[in-house]
Amino acid sequence: MPTDDYGQGVPWLENSDKPDLRAGTKGLADALTPRSMMRFSTAAERNATITSPVAGMVAWLATEQLFTGYDGTAWVVLAAGSSQWTTISLASGYAHDGNSNGTCQYRLVNFFGEISLMFRGGVGITYSSGNPPNSSQINATALPVAARPSTKRTITCACSVVDTTLSSVKLDINPEGTLVLIGIGSSSENPPWVSLNGTFCSL
Repeated sequence: MPTDDYGQGVPWLENSDKPDLRAGTKGLADALTPRSMMRFSTAAERNATITSPVAGMVAWLATEQLFTGYDGTAWVVLAAGSSQWTTISLASGYAHDGNSNGTCQYRLVNFFGEISLMFRGGVGITYSSGNPPNSSQINATALPVAARPSTKRTITCACSVVDTTLSSVKLDINPEGTLVLIGIGSSSENPPWVSLNGTFCSL
């Protein structure tokens, strides 16, 4: 049985071949399916179905909203589906729009095949006798599991230079989904706002 002219191994029947509708259509289906965008609910379903992947295979994962491709060694993320900005629920003592930087939000994005967490907005902080509220944890509700890093990630955030010697502080993104500012409150370091704009970390 001959194959296509593009070297993709897609078979087709010659006039001299024995008529066999099932063999002909199955041959096309089996050849074209692994060369198309396959669709699965999860990575687990994909892996259970495709036990011997071939380099170049591409699959969409509906639950994770990811386009994945097999590079010959492993399944890698090619692109992520659209991810809307989600507002962070702030703990008491913290407010959105610090320094007019907007509402504190996050979303998942794809950077060079790696799913990452991106932030934007500004946090206003109200101190009590120089102490930061909620032990410096800014979020009242933990980030959802899909937005939690596998290990602690630390990023640098710009802050006000008023009532502090600092121009930036650290933000820890913890595996349990908490967001904790590091450096505020110590030695009367009380910046009234911290900006999350332009910050991100890998998951």
